[in-house]
Amino acid sequence: MPGRQSDYTVVQQIGVGSFGTCCLVKRLADGQKFVWKEVRYGNMREAEKESLVREVNLLRDLRHPHIVRYIDRIVSKSSSTLYLVMEYCAGGDLAQLIQDRKQKRLAGRLNSMVPQEFVLKVFYQLLQALKELHLNQQGKILHRDLKPANVFLTSAMGDVKLGDFGLARVLSSEVSMAISYVGTPYYMSPEQVAKMRYNESSDVWSLGCLIYELCALHPPFTAKDQKELYGKIKKGEFRRIPHAYSDELFTTLSSMLKQNPEQRPTVQSLLQMSFINPSIMPKPKRSTTPRVSRVGSLKRDSIATKDSINSSGYKSNDTNTSTPISKPSPPFNKQRHSQLHKPSTIKSLGWAGRQK
Repeated sequence: MPGRQSDYTVVQQIGVGSFGTCCLVKRLADGQKFVWKEVRYGNMREAEKESLVREVNLLRDLRHPHIVRYIDRIVSKSSSTLYLVMEYCAGGDLAQLIQDRKQKRLAGRLNSMVPQEFVLKVFYQLLQALKELHLNQQGKILHRDLKPANVFLTSAMGDVKLGDFGLARVLSSEVSMAISYVGTPYYMSPEQVAKMRYNESSDVWSLGCLIYELCALHPPFTAKDQKELYGKIKKGEFRRIPHAYSDELFTTLSSMLKQNPEQRPTVQSLLQMSFINPSIMPKPKRSTTPRVSRVGSLKRDSIATKDSINSSGYKSNDTNTSTPISKPSPPFNKQRHSQLHKPSTIKSLGWAGRQK
């Protein structure tokens, strides 16, 4: 049964949104801290109510160590307000961490970069969260708004949890593509920008943008306005992440930012990479020592150096930029699709909470 407002006391306000506020609250029964998202639904359009219902239903059913846990919902009919009680992550979010690192860099601090070890931990944990969504038994779930502000830290430089499922969409077993165009522009995939159908590959693109930003402290595509931004996303050119990060990491991010979604790796294939997944032993490297009889062929082969063209089709140079090889991607395969499951109306929440 849903709880009551009187079960909690507000500690402080921690955020403000278009429809309400987020507050740090304490449960009176045991003193445990949570966050509640206060949402005023009285003036919402039907689509916005559906989005709210979708978030509540998704959070209620998801149970994963790297997804923010749903705790309770409280409904006040008198004020048309829903209080969504969720797990509290004391370390803030990745957007705050990136901003802190930017300030350190501007101040000339030597430790402004996010350590690669931490980047890879975030990478691995978010892949685990996406695997839970994309292979969900109730239907494939697309998050559709992966960005640093929606990734929360349990503590400073601690574990991460994916949250904010307001734009998530569940696809049925018969439907593999979504057609509505939502998300945060900096992290939207080319197919979303072009208003084409898209699937879980768009989440892979957004995750690539997020991990890129964690390394470079800015998104791979930036612009003065939305039109310019969309043009850059469609063109697909971006700089290499700082050279302190491995070529292997940059190559992987480049593959996630392929223009053609069919060329991007899946979450499952990314989790099979030993440098990301700590449970996988790296494969023994083959010897690269040239034989004497191949000296002539080696000259012809022009062995790629550390900063030359990599397997993802991008090359970087000493100016710390990377430019894609001018080779057009195969056309996106427009698959046939059925009608998406529509979320229930606001009434499906039951609104069983006690009135104020």
